[in-house]
Amino acid sequence: MRTFLFAAALCLAVAGSHATAQDSRLPDIGSSAGTVLSPSQQSEYGQMLLAQLRHYDMVLEDPLVDQWLRTTGTRLAASSDQPRQSFTFFMMNDRSINAFATLGGYIGLNVGLVLTAETEDEVAAVLSHEIAHVTQNHVLRGAERAQRDSIPILLAMLGAIAVASSSDSSSSGNAAMAAIASAQGLAIQRQIDYTRSNESEADRLGMRTLARSGFDVDGMADMFERMQAASRTNQGGERERAPDYLRTHPVTTTRISEARQRAEQLRDSGASVLATTSTPEAIRTERIAVPGGAAVAPAGTFNPLLPGSLRVSAAGLGYGDSTEFGWARERMRVLSANTTGAAIREYERMRSAGDFDDAKRYGLALARLRAGEGAAAASQFAALLQDYPGDVWLTLGLAEAEARSGRNAEADARFEALLQRMPEHRAVALTYAGVLAERNTPEAGRRAQELLRPLLRPAADDPLFQRTFARISEIAGDPVRAGEAYAEAAFLSGRAEQALVQLNTLKKRDDLDYYARARIDARIAAITPTVLELRRQGVRDEDLRRR
Repeated sequence: MRTFLFAAALCLAVAGSHATAQDSRLPDIGSSAGTVLSPSQQSEYGQMLLAQLRHYDMVLEDPLVDQWLRTTGTRLAASSDQPRQSFTFFMMNDRSINAFATLGGYIGLNVGLVLTAETEDEVAAVLSHEIAHVTQNHVLRGAERAQRDSIPILLAMLGAIAVASSSDSSSSGNAAMAAIASAQGLAIQRQIDYTRSNESEADRLGMRTLARSGFDVDGMADMFERMQAASRTNQGGERERAPDYLRTHPVTTTRISEARQRAEQLRDSGASVLATTSTPEAIRTERIAVPGGAAVAPAGTFNPLLPGSLRVSAAGLGYGDSTEFGWARERMRVLSANTTGAAIREYERMRSAGDFDDAKRYGLALARLRAGEGAAAASQFAALLQDYPGDVWLTLGLAEAEARSGRNAEADARFEALLQRMPEHRAVALTYAGVLAERNTPEAGRRAQELLRPLLRPAADDPLFQRTFARISEIAGDPVRAGEAYAEAAFLSGRAEQALVQLNTLKKRDDLDYYARARIDARIAAITPTVLELRRQGVRDEDLRRR
């Protein structure tokens, strides 16, 4: 039944192939889509999908990659037609070319799509397209036909679609993987009508978002051409089939041409705005804070839907940290490889082919670090730091490599210096805490607790953080905090019943103080309705049932 519910959630995940919608050049006042599911219900669907993806280890959870994706996504979302819409961006640990949006503003991006892109602008183009699917209610309208059904019946109907179509997939005999392939592949396209109007609208509004946020507006057409080339090249068997993204977002020559034309129009519009600007200060580089330390680019135009104090970029000026994008892409290449040895061999092939820039040097150093070659990795990170002094990605890599090669004093000094520069930086704190956890001493555990405790509140929905905090609390001799964090990590990873069992067991301890007992009671009260609803639908935790 877990597979069944998972398939149901995934059936809502592909925004590009939903029921017919009007071309919304004006607000769609007559649409009943907003009455199908309330905003809180939409958010619950998105949370459920993400939890289930985590449960099947399909989400790539890495603090540096997360920061890059959230920074890019937030920058785009702030410049969209609904800047107040809440979005959650996450990376799928899958090398196929795909991206999707689902209810509640949850947007997933496959590693394979990033590895296919040559620039950050191309990835931003896909994200802006998916953002438009959310802001224009394309996802919600896909559920409009089932508005008379209750939530469980809607889930069952959509789950049945995925299960019935799963025979088309040859990726795995496993039912869960078949459901995943069905939901993300051709099965969805067969069941939910693809509409050109939705795609055209998402392209048009996505392009406008790209321009407002300072990305190169040619990125959309460039990415379409890259995917079209992949589609023409990958002919043959299942392993060489067309990218999944093209099955739900068909790319045609006309669509590419339209993207080129829109880019040209936006460039002309941006040039006109800048030509009428009277002072140099009006086009100065301004930065606005967003989660993860993001910033938008040179200011020159306004998003009329944002507060007047927030400037966004002029179309065509272009902005982006291509260096950071290179680090992020190669980090994903390493983390998504089947083994660290496979990652190293992949880089050796690229070096033999003469395709070996600094980003790939970073990737090879990271692969060696993960393969246990700390000294070799430290040497490579140090060499790169000479060309990129102070770079956070490289400094973290070097500090971690020093620790893995037994140079703890040097590693600690480097980590502490980073914390002085950027206190409460999630990636720095988590990486340092992970290194301290490997030492497995109470002193190291307590120091790691000091690092992570200030981040507990903003990390309430972060399972990687919760698992790390649980482990270091355990090492520090704080079993109550460890138990709470382990339960929270289980809940965020689709194991609500397991989380409830852990909390009820923890509550029986006789050393709980008033505050710990209050926290545990509050979480039990919050999680219990979710568990009861899952049980009502016949969904039980497999591990608990086997005990």
